[in-house]
Amino acid sequence: MKYSLRVFLYVFFATFLFGCADFKTVTVEEWPSESVALTDDLADLYRDVSAASMVVNALDGYADIWIKTPEREEHLYSAIQLVRSKDMRIIVSAGIMGWPVADMFFRSDSLFVHDMINNQLLVGDNHPDNLEKILGLRASYALLSDVLAGVVSVNEPLQAVENVYTGLGKVSFSVVTEGGKKELLVNPITRNIEGVLFIDAFGRKQLEVHFRKFLPYVLSGKQIDLPGEINVMMFNQRPDGSGKHELVIVYDERIVNPADLDIQYRFPENAKVIELDRVVKFPWM
Repeated sequence: MKYSLRVFLYVFFATFLFGCADFKTVTVEEWPSESVALTDDLADLYRDVSAASMVVNALDGYADIWIKTPEREEHLYSAIQLVRSKDMRIIVSAGIMGWPVADMFFRSDSLFVHDMINNQLLVGDNHPDNLEKILGLRASYALLSDVLAGVVSVNEPLQAVENVYTGLGKVSFSVVTEGGKKELLVNPITRNIEGVLFIDAFGRKQLEVHFRKFLPYVLSGKQIDLPGEINVMMFNQRPDGSGKHELVIVYDERIVNPADLDIQYRFPENAKVIELDRVVKFPWM
C-alpha cells in the first residue's frame, strides 16, 4: 500500500508542476494597532459585516489554486462546486490540455479522492488531519468551505467583541470564540471583511486569511462584494518555525448562489480503495 501511495502522489502532484514559473505566494498585511472604544458606528459596522457573511450559500466556478508547504509547491487548476458546510466537489486538471486528473468529493463527515490516472480511490473521515494530507491546510471543514466561498462566518454576537483597533484605514475587531479568538480586518468604507486571523486558547496564531480583488455581485436584491483572490497561511507550530503552509486561490469565473446547483458525484467502478485515515503522512507534505 505504501508503494501504491507513493506512485499515486508522485503522478498526482507531478502533473501540477506546469505553470510554476508564475507561482503565487501568500502576502499578509499589517493589522491596526490603535485601541479604541466600541462606538455606535463601529457596532453598526460589526453588525453589517456579520449579516453580509451569511448571504453566500453556494457557488459554482473555476479557480487556480497554488499550494506551498515546507516540502512542495503545486499549481492546481480546479472546478469547484460547494454548498457551505455541506457537500463540495473539486475536479482538478493539469497541463495545457486541462486533462482531469483527480475528482474530490467532500461531505460534512467524509471525503473521497479519485486518482483518475490510476483509478484509485482514497476514502476517509472529513477532519483537519485528512484535509491537511490532501490540500496542505489543516482546518475544520466549515472553515475550508468558507475560505473557498470567499467569506468567513461571523456568528458571534456584538457582546463577543473584546477589543477594537484602528489604523492604516482599517478596523480590526477582536472577537472571543469558543476555541479562542478571531481578529476581523474590516474596510470601513466598503464594509468588506478583508482579513481574518484565528488564534487558539493559548494565544497562538493558527490561520490567517486575506481577501483581495473584490468584485460586485447582486444577491437577494442586495449588492455584496466577493474576493477574486484569497490568501491563506497556516501557522504550523514546529520548533524550527518551518511549518507554514500557504494557499492562494484565484477565481477565473464563478456563479454565486446558483439556483440549479446539484452536486453529483459518481463513485468510480473497480477502483482500488485506500483508507486515508491509515495514512500517517503523505510523502509530499
